[in-house]
Amino acid sequence: MVTLQASGSERGALRIGSGAGFADDRIEPAVQLVESGDIQYLVFECLAERSVALAELERRRDPARGYNPWLPDRMAAVLPECARRGIRVITNMGAANPRAAGALVAGLARARALRGLSVAVVTGDDVLDRILERPDLPLLEREGTVGSLGDRVVSAHAYLGCEGITHALSQGADVVITGRVADPSLYIAPLVHEFGWDTSDWNLIAKGACAGHLMECGAQVTGGYFADPGYKDVPGLADLGFPIAEVHADGTFRIGKVPGSGGLVTPATCTEQLLYEVHDPSAYPSADVVADFSEVRFEESGHDTVLVRGARGRRRPDDLKVSVGYRDGFTGEGQISYAGPNALPRARLALDVLRARIEKQGITSGAARYELIGVDSVSRGLGPGSHGGPDPDPGLGLGLGTGDPDRLNEVRVRVAGRTDSEARARRIAHEVSAMWLNGPAGGGGVVTSVTERIAIASVFLPRSDVTPSVTFAEV
Repeated sequence: MVTLQASGSERGALRIGSGAGFADDRIEPAVQLVESGDIQYLVFECLAERSVALAELERRRDPARGYNPWLPDRMAAVLPECARRGIRVITNMGAANPRAAGALVAGLARARALRGLSVAVVTGDDVLDRILERPDLPLLEREGTVGSLGDRVVSAHAYLGCEGITHALSQGADVVITGRVADPSLYIAPLVHEFGWDTSDWNLIAKGACAGHLMECGAQVTGGYFADPGYKDVPGLADLGFPIAEVHADGTFRIGKVPGSGGLVTPATCTEQLLYEVHDPSAYPSADVVADFSEVRFEESGHDTVLVRGARGRRRPDDLKVSVGYRDGFTGEGQISYAGPNALPRARLALDVLRARIEKQGITSGAARYELIGVDSVSRGLGPGSHGGPDPDPGLGLGLGTGDPDRLNEVRVRVAGRTDSEARARRIAHEVSAMWLNGPAGGGGVVTSVTERIAIASVFLPRSDVTPSVTFAEV
């Protein structure tokens, strides 16, 4: 068995691998983790804020769907070897339909003759009925209440804590599939189960939350998203490995990766991930604890291994955060490229024409963007240009300013606008595709799309109104 390259590694530590950090993460590094023999648990964290709401719409279209679309591929890739090695799997890939996800995994196990495998499903996060019964609940990020959203609400899912997963593990589950669970809780649960931690020992649970927070985004802590050539170089990015947390019973832990895999683990990569999505490092609330990361310290503990200490905690919140998904109109989008001599002036003319046509018809009902990708779509310059957006800063030395437009010989035009109907969104997209023959010379590579907008609002719901439940899928 390969072990973490950590000095002073003690027997009895629990090793947890991060198999995914988002819905569309790569699969091969998870296989590498399993085949290394260096982990006892594999966690797939695959839900972002809007993921469950979008999955809920899919479940309404097809009651057998509504889970992460990569679930079959991920499980087919790791399940047989996990079963052989006794590695337990925890994942929130159940999304809006954990029961269907559990049935699918059970079917995969049967097809591969993994007859002894136990597949548990954690539900209880779907609180739509309770939310609709409380139209007076205030929205957190904006003015208004749940009632102000009217009949546009499509989903409401509470961030569960570790309890449901811990119960499933205590019942012998080899695979635990959940819907919405607080990201760190996916990692806290096996620590509570294996070490017998008291879930009201807030300092211990905060250490678990710290480990979970560092691990939940997968390759972000091993150099992915950290890399910036010439400033923060990361070796072997093409073969980037996913992280492993080696956690001890006292909550001390190390972050590492499979030896020989690409990427790196350093105090710098850990620091960036620790601060990721944390508004107040001294009070980071989740379902299991309010964690204080302000005294966390990172220490190199071997090659690509970092020792982590110093997390503390306070009593968990009385309320659980609930993400409420609601319909918020449509977006129509179109893109077209202009290349060759005089590309930038032709692209600017295209934007002027598109803006005039779309505004004349009064198509949009909300925000609209008219931009040149790579010129002004992200970084804004100093002053307004004829294309409706600011010119790039000529001082950048990139040849993008109005003084030397001929040096830019490939430009991508993008127009996107919010509308109150799908038909109006199609009209925005249609105006861009019509630029083939109704705009400046040489346009090509048109791509259009129309998408329904699903927005998220947050509310708090008393913890007593949310009850996790565990069932088992028959293998």
